[in-house]
Amino acid sequence: MKVYYVITKANWGGAQRYVYDLATNLPKDKFVPIIVCGGNGTLVDKAEAAEIQVIKLPGLGRDVNVWNDFLVFLALIKLFKKEKPAIIHLNSSKIGGLGSLAGRIARVPKIIFTAHGWAFNEARPKWQKKVIAFLHWLTIRFSHRVITVAQIEAEQVATWPKIRGKIKTIYNGISPLPFLYRDTAREQLLARYPSLMPYRNQFWIGTIGELHQNKDFVNAIGAIALLKRQYPEVRYLIIGEGEQKSKLESLITEFELEKNVFLLGPIPDAPKYLKAFDLFLLNSRKEGLPYVILEAGLAGLPVVATRVGGIPEIITKDQTGVLVPPEEAEATAEAIEALMSNGLEREILGRNLETFVRNNFSLEQMVEKTVALYNEE
Repeated sequence: MKVYYVITKANWGGAQRYVYDLATNLPKDKFVPIIVCGGNGTLVDKAEAAEIQVIKLPGLGRDVNVWNDFLVFLALIKLFKKEKPAIIHLNSSKIGGLGSLAGRIARVPKIIFTAHGWAFNEARPKWQKKVIAFLHWLTIRFSHRVITVAQIEAEQVATWPKIRGKIKTIYNGISPLPFLYRDTAREQLLARYPSLMPYRNQFWIGTIGELHQNKDFVNAIGAIALLKRQYPEVRYLIIGEGEQKSKLESLITEFELEKNVFLLGPIPDAPKYLKAFDLFLLNSRKEGLPYVILEAGLAGLPVVATRVGGIPEIITKDQTGVLVPPEEAEATAEAIEALMSNGLEREILGRNLETFVRNNFSLEQMVEKTVALYNEE
């Protein structure tokens, strides 16, 4: 059976990793995976290296453009009618709407949509949230099955009309990673970024993520500014790139944090450096079920994260990490300070999280449960 994985962007984020992991782990005797995406990027490079066919649709992008989106919609109908896939598996809010309707018009036998975090949970005006919620409802109606990556997301739409029986929660899964030992990870980062050399033996907080407003690095940096008053030796390393880079650079200058906060940019295979950190911070405003916390868990790191999306389904209070309210820099700073001064607590939380992730978020369970949906009559 041909399975078409359709996703908006070809960069490397949680949704792209999800697509890649499913495409490369499907039973080869039963399925032929094909990835459809907009433009070039890491996803395309990795897929082609794995000998998975990639189809690029010009004009397919994250931002809304009515004319381009209409052309993409027509292209999807044409593609589905020509190729006759047994299954289309849609990822991202916009392509979920366009792709599910195109799939219905092309009479695709099975249309599956994975919600990697509902867009109506983003910081938007109320009227926009209502419009987006309605569009999500249409996507669910047009799809045969919908996967949520966290139980909270299934609960948010459970009472919506005429979608009964369509929603299933399947947690993101992760396989063991080749982490570098702490000293090796630090040495390699120091070699790459000599500006960190004076701080090689100090307390490092780390984040891996896109520099996007949903990740709320503004409040994360605000928390570091508060911490610096008492702990001038605190260092915060951010691995990633994105549209907010200039804004964050200005904020670092404004708070005089040039020696405390470091924007490292993108790093290939970034998760392997996780053990270089003493603590992992995820200060997001909106999430689905973030891979990066699963990775931090496998690395045995203590985690401070915001209470949004599926994060509380991984981080449980005082057991596998510390949860803080979103958009509250002071609460984030207090949580970090408490762990900075308690090495034993950091060790216990990291160990508990590692065990919890290994036992509950395996790649095998994600693939097995998704394939079961593919095989449903």
